[in-house]
Amino acid sequence: MVKLLKEFRASHKEMRQAYCDALIEAAKKDERIAMVNCDLCSSMGLKPFAAEFPERSVNVGIEEANGCSMAGGMSVAGMIPFFNTFAVFATRRVYDQIFMSCAYPKLNVKIIGGDAGVSATNNGGTHMPFEDMGIMRVMPGVTVLEPSDPVMMTSLTKTLAETYGVQYMRFTRKKTLQIYEEGSEFEIGKAVTLREGKDAVVFACGLMVAEALEAADMLAKEGIEAAVIDMFTIKPVDRECIIRYAKETGAVVTAENHQVIGGLGSAVAEVLAENCQVPLERVGVKDEFGEVGPQDYLMERFKLTAPNIAEAVKKVIKKKKKQDWR
Repeated sequence: MVKLLKEFRASHKEMRQAYCDALIEAAKKDERIAMVNCDLCSSMGLKPFAAEFPERSVNVGIEEANGCSMAGGMSVAGMIPFFNTFAVFATRRVYDQIFMSCAYPKLNVKIIGGDAGVSATNNGGTHMPFEDMGIMRVMPGVTVLEPSDPVMMTSLTKTLAETYGVQYMRFTRKKTLQIYEEGSEFEIGKAVTLREGKDAVVFACGLMVAEALEAADMLAKEGIEAAVIDMFTIKPVDRECIIRYAKETGAVVTAENHQVIGGLGSAVAEVLAENCQVPLERVGVKDEFGEVGPQDYLMERFKLTAPNIAEAVKKVIKKKKKQDWR
């Protein structure tokens, strides 16, 4: 069951802490669960897991390809490996290893990527993944997730541990806005409606969910009612939810901490093109590389803020009014 907080607040727990705590609990229940990391145990928040389960913790060093292939081998041996590193290394650097050693043989490997999008901050453009969801979406049979707060992170980590397959979960490592009540549980492939609205709908994921909620508050002051949906599963995307709200509102906006090409925006556009052709605006990175800077600056730089979402909502409503899209 999913329960929203009456008033959203800054989380008391970092996302990486929520992840590690949930992974420890899962490992206590299932001795097959193991952790592979690439010399980023501290950065990914996994030191407590390594201390609790040293015999099930492997640090391969700065050898991501080796670590990913090792995870595939561990799955063949009957283990449930969680392969952990920064999102750029968890996807772009080891793409062929994921394909050949994990996805193609249909193994049971969990790929966990930290520092999603602009949350890589001062690590800069080389470490700033704006394309990871896109490249993982096109790999057959791979699930792609992005939790929006620590409560969802806890639930999804548990689900990954219990669900067979290759899954990729990207996340912001540090603190976020807490949206959900403790104990809420989420189902992969089922979006969560955070706010109803008749004029437009915003599908958001990750840190953009909080921005979408703020944008909806801003729009409400102008008499515009925007629904907000937490689309934390990018693949398989919740097609029924997209079609329903597209038909009800006639105006769709997507918001993601990622390129608008290949990620959530593309996933929603594909569903709309095949089922319900209404106006669409996509908020996200527009075919650019990342750069160094604090997160607030980067969100402004790449137009990933609540005002940018609000502007997109107004634009898509104008498109809707020009002709009867429904």
